[in-house]
Amino acid sequence: MSVSLNWISAGNLEALKQEGAKVIRGGIAVFYHEDQVYAVDNRCPHLGFPLHMGSLCDGILTCHWHHARFDVCSGGTLDPWADDVPSYEVRVDGGEVWVNPVSRRAEGAEKYKHRLKEGLEQNIGIVISKAVVGLIEAGVPEQDIARIGIEFGTTYGTGWNAGLTILTAMAQSVDKLDKNGKILALYQGLVHVARGSSGRGTRHLLSALPSADVPFERLTEWYRSCIEVRDTQGAEKVLITAILKGIDTKRLSEMMLVAATDHFYLDGGHVFDFHSKAFEALEWAEVSQKERILTSLVPMMARPTRSEELHQWQAPLNLVEPIKQAVNELEQNAAQAKLAGGSTDARQQTALSADTEEQLLKQLLSDTPVQTIALLRDLLIAGTAPEQLAQLVALAAAERIVRFHTQNDFGDWIAVLHTFTYAHAVHERLLQSDEPMLQRAIFHGAVSVYLDRFLNVPTAARPKPSGSAASADHQELLDLLDLRQQVGPAAQWVMDYIHGGGEPGALLNTLGHALLREDAEFHSFQMYEAAVAEYDRWQAATGSFAEKAKETMLLACTRYLAAHAPTARELPHTAKIAWRLHKGERLFEEE
Repeated sequence: MSVSLNWISAGNLEALKQEGAKVIRGGIAVFYHEDQVYAVDNRCPHLGFPLHMGSLCDGILTCHWHHARFDVCSGGTLDPWADDVPSYEVRVDGGEVWVNPVSRRAEGAEKYKHRLKEGLEQNIGIVISKAVVGLIEAGVPEQDIARIGIEFGTTYGTGWNAGLTILTAMAQSVDKLDKNGKILALYQGLVHVARGSSGRGTRHLLSALPSADVPFERLTEWYRSCIEVRDTQGAEKVLITAILKGIDTKRLSEMMLVAATDHFYLDGGHVFDFHSKAFEALEWAEVSQKERILTSLVPMMARPTRSEELHQWQAPLNLVEPIKQAVNELEQNAAQAKLAGGSTDARQQTALSADTEEQLLKQLLSDTPVQTIALLRDLLIAGTAPEQLAQLVALAAAERIVRFHTQNDFGDWIAVLHTFTYAHAVHERLLQSDEPMLQRAIFHGAVSVYLDRFLNVPTAARPKPSGSAASADHQELLDLLDLRQQVGPAAQWVMDYIHGGGEPGALLNTLGHALLREDAEFHSFQMYEAAVAEYDRWQAATGSFAEKAKETMLLACTRYLAAHAPTARELPHTAKIAWRLHKGERLFEEE
């Protein structure tokens, strides 16, 4: 029998019988067991420990590190968290053992998609990370990978959750990241989806109403009425009816978001933000996922905190009534314009000048919220584009983070973060919608900016360019974030980098890695995505005000990430191992 020149010699069969196991070129472990010769990759697919150091009994090869077990013939594992080990064809020719170095196991994209689903189902981080690495290396688009997580997370559990928000935020941000960053972003998002949904039962959908002949306007009324009395089952049936009726996504989003703004700043902004993320996911999800994605939002409407019922919105200054009055005046103005034969298009295109933008920003950060509400009302009546006002509210919220003093309680970082991510979500939705009733959310965000004012007392000084040459070595910033309490130094490094002509894209990538190398909590993912998105929105503007706005986004993101670093970094370590295993690196070397 002849053997191809591509095969690798494993030496004399008799010698192998005596040794029992040996490692040959290519990192392949060859075993003599029960009168047969077997060959598998020497790296345990779990975490890379050398399998030739394991034990082989009754056809089962056991790794001694975490006791993963493998069928030595096929490489199949008995332990789903370990993954299968590649196996190789063996020939014996003239007393010499030969091994085909091409694995018998297919490693195509479909295999990795299957493993990703298994990793999600069993909530196994190493399986998820290896699947993500394999899919990225196979050239599968990032949003196709995220789509698998969206489908899983909206099928199991109780509805849209933080994990789905993280995954969507990271899928929206991958274009700012290098390949390693893309892997980490998707892996982190998918792990959080698994944590939030695996092990939970299937979320069974209710049926639609028997007839779809109900006008959409009436369905909208019914949906709002159900949400008002916290009847989530009725709301779900109405929503599914609207979906099956073929109502387009834009109108569905407006129906749901109007209900989400009938009350003020629900659950500290999370309700609106989660809705926004779900509609962002819907832009690239499968059409078949629409029902599951949208109905996943309904359960959170059962018991949300309505901020107009909170003491701080009522006293010592009543902020609820001025907003209600302003909204009523906007509705009356729109009705009068319609009667007078004016345009019924609620989307206004009048843009504010940079000077007016600066004045409004100052007012938003002031101690006079009633005047702020009145100014926003007047600007809307005058025809100012609602999305521009929402953008400035988001800028004011980011400024609160830039001015946040570290002598505040650490937990108060989340308060200013909530306002910023809420305001960002409102901005994003108003860019997509011309529904007048969504303008209420602008007022809610502006009041939240006002209520955060004491978190700027004392005010943290905005860093000034030092005048020294900015470093192009981004590792310096990452080194700063290896230490605690580096909020000020990190912000100063970024300020010097910006004013030293540093490339913004490279900085956004570095800030992404600063986030993704940590065991970050939910709000840090929100911070990065919102800051990056708002930075991009300001890219279209010119002038010193826009430049300072972009600077504010970068400083806010840097300060927040610096405040929450470093962590144990267990999650990114797992992803690093997965990538090294995929590239064929040896994680363990004998001394």
